Amino acid sequence: MYCQDWLARRGSLTPHKPALITADGREITYERLNAEAGQLASSLAGRGMGKGERVAVLAQNGPEYLELFFAVQKLGLVLVPLNYRLSVKELEFILRDSGSSLLLYDESQEATAANLNRSCPSLPIKRAFAFNTSGQDKDAVVDGEDIWVILYTGGTTGFPKGSRLSYRMITWNAFNTVVSWGLGHSDRAPVYTPFFHTGGLNVLTTPLIMAGGTTILPGPFQAGQALEIISRYKPTVVFMVPTMYKMLLEQSLFDKTDFGSVRFCIAGGAPCPVDVSEAFARRGILFRQGYGLTEGGPNCFWLPDEYAAGKPGAVGRPVFFNEVRLVDQEAQPVRPGQVGELTMRGPHLFSGYWRNEKATHDALVDGWLFTGDLAACDEDGHYHIVDRKKDVIISGGENIYPAEIEAVLSVHPAVAEAAVVGVPDELWGEVPKAVLVLKDGFQISAEEVVSFCAVRLGRYKKPKTVEFRPALPKSATGKILKRELK
Repeated sequence: MYCQDWLARRGSLTPHKPALITADGREITYERLNAEAGQLASSLAGRGMGKGERVAVLAQNGPEYLELFFAVQKLGLVLVPLNYRLSVKELEFILRDSGSSLLLYDESQEATAANLNRSCPSLPIKRAFAFNTSGQDKDAVVDGEDIWVILYTGGTTGFPKGSRLSYRMITWNAFNTVVSWGLGHSDRAPVYTPFFHTGGLNVLTTPLIMAGGTTILPGPFQAGQALEIISRYKPTVVFMVPTMYKMLLEQSLFDKTDFGSVRFCIAGGAPCPVDVSEAFARRGILFRQGYGLTEGGPNCFWLPDEYAAGKPGAVGRPVFFNEVRLVDQEAQPVRPGQVGELTMRGPHLFSGYWRNEKATHDALVDGWLFTGDLAACDEDGHYHIVDRKKDVIISGGENIYPAEIEAVLSVHPAVAEAAVVGVPDELWGEVPKAVLVLKDGFQISAEEVVSFCAVRLGRYKKPKTVEFRPALPKSATGKILKRELK
């Protein structure tokens, strides 16, 4: 499969269209972005870097990050985005595991870069985009199956796994999104999720570039500023993780913010509480739940407008080039209406894990990606994500889905955040435990929490114990880390 130089083609089609709007309001056209990426590619080629070599980056979201993203495409290099919230030891593992030949960092990561310089003395570590951008031109013939990005995610063994995202995968995810979500030249969206996460790169950034839209880079998320960005830059699409949406609702500015330009909001990364979507619906804002994962998509479903309000929590129907089936423990299709593991097949899937054949073999079976997520399909053909397969609590032979209990807890007026995990029990094997963060100024007892759930859930589903904490452990993208709670 031939791989198009995305930015060169987009720069020729709409050269003067703003590709990016920066935090300080500066507009960068597609023509300019392509020129900057080309200069950076020349510099990397001048350092002797060739096709397939890995370039790691440790930086906040910014125009330079995307210049590098497209510079590596021009040379057939592989980008390794690093999570700047990881420890130096964790970063060392990724740098060594990926075999990166160069690490670029921005000014916000000076201290971490200095530590890595000492612990990885043989690895060239350079201040990103401050080194000489003159170099030599070097064209690379890039195939669709060549790897564009390696994104590292948490691993069950304690070591992160590198997901290999090919040019084919990123291209087809963007195409699926554009044609299924209806993105076009006039669309613009802020990006708050970090580029070291597929939610930052591939939910809206790469699809918008394919469509010729505009990406707004407002800097690190701040709820008040996010509402001001919506008022000032009039985005048409907004993507955030549920935690961010909840923070927007806590701002007094929320009710005064003009959302008139927004065609829809979409949540991803975790299930979004119903009270959040209902709050947006009261403002007349179309709100959707998305679904995806680093290894597939990440934009895998679409809920049509006419169903968005009436099916809270549903992720909708598969996007254009995505085949879906639900299977049981023996990988056989489940009956209609039954819960099964979500599996997917299509050109938007990853190419396996970097240097980890066993994990690849477990995830990809006969072309199908086994997501580890449990789902059900309703009578209208819309899919609902039930829970993570590994999070299911089996209590006395009954399957209990923590997400169902969390949805009930999230509507309690005193609860700010909720997580439910299974804990050992001598009689039942496992029982649900609720871990809660309360809203400021609220108090509630464990007994009241259990009673609240008892009238809304089956007896076997209600939490048997309740713990209150000032905060829940979260990943860089706002996902609650249940493995830490366990």
